[in-house]
Amino acid sequence: MAGRRKDGNDGRDGSDLRTVSAWRPHVPGVVEVFHAHYTEYAYPMHVHEAWTLLIVDAGAVRYDLDRHEHGTPHDTVTLLPPHVPHNGSPATPDGFRKRVLYLDATRLGEDLIGPAVDAPDLRDPVLRRRVGQLHAALARPGEELEAESRLTLIGERLHEHLRPGDDASGVRRDPVLARRLRELLDERVVPGIGLAEAASLVPAHPAHLVRAFSGAYGIAPHQYLMSRRVDRARRLLLAGRSPADVAGATGFYDQAHLTRHFKRLVGVTPGRYRAGGR
Repeated sequence: MAGRRKDGNDGRDGSDLRTVSAWRPHVPGVVEVFHAHYTEYAYPMHVHEAWTLLIVDAGAVRYDLDRHEHGTPHDTVTLLPPHVPHNGSPATPDGFRKRVLYLDATRLGEDLIGPAVDAPDLRDPVLRRRVGQLHAALARPGEELEAESRLTLIGERLHEHLRPGDDASGVRRDPVLARRLRELLDERVVPGIGLAEAASLVPAHPAHLVRAFSGAYGIAPHQYLMSRRVDRARRLLLAGRSPADVAGATGFYDQAHLTRHFKRLVGVTPGRYRAGGR
């Protein structure tokens, strides 16, 4: 990820800002990730060039969009379209804590601006959970394929809300497509591959690609790739190579990245696994 920034503030400078974290991840379509905790700060009317996908983790926000007042309690997902003025201020005594994704037009087209203006606040527990999972993936270096996959399905679900008659997300079995993606992942275990590139090589729509693979194998593409990498790591660790060396040789971002996935799949850290080898 690039340009990550974290700051703390006790509010004495007038900004009423407790914490902020912002960065631009290496995931196509994501312009910026922004996390913040405000106590009393009120945004003036302003616009963004990108789409604003917002969830509130604590407190609530009230805002005006197209001369209509809206609110964002913690169980909603808010989608603010580009170029449409809006403001924002706390609607609860302790302020609010929010997580925001700014998305470019490759994820959501201009044809959705009108529907988003009419209904920016979406009550959808599945969508809310997926957005939270995407933020978690974006915060972890090396999880770009997972982030791309989750973002693709989020974009599809947003489209369902804003254009419900299109019905573009029908689940269709496609074992041939699933096998082609598996073969591609097997070829790219160490270097990895982005979802957009995989979709162009297969070829297929990214959302259909993810759904076809998950439906055929019961596992998401990013989970399959990490499983293959952990398998390779096990063999190299038993051959006596160090966890740091193994991380680089099997495609993980760093040793911490290897350790996280290895412990999740094997139950112990790479170091303990290596020490117990015969």
